[in-house]
Amino acid sequence: MTDYLFVYHGGAVPRTPEEGQKAMEAWGDWFGALGDALVIPGNAVGASRTVTSSGVTDDGGPNPASGFTVVKADSLEAAIEMAKGCPMVIDGSGSVEVAPIIEM
Repeated sequence: MTDYLFVYHGGAVPRTPEEGQKAMEAWGDWFGALGDALVIPGNAVGASRTVTSSGVTDDGGPNPASGFTVVKADSLEAAIEMAKGCPMVIDGSGSVEVAPIIEM
């Protein structure tokens, strides 16, 4: 089995405590459904900076990361199927980038 990095892009900020509770429950349910495949639940991330050979900018590029998770799966296709259950994908507020973690 291979570890896969899920990088979250986008997502909606809850406007009320009730929306926040509902969002946390959705994430908890999804993480629970992942079971033993969930390696590192991860976290949301704050505003990012982009570092290149020409300098540093205060943005995360055109599609900045908003969080991450690491899962274990038998294949990229299996990891993609897991990502389809992400609350941000289901509600249309964000996307999940899926990449295998290559052991060096």
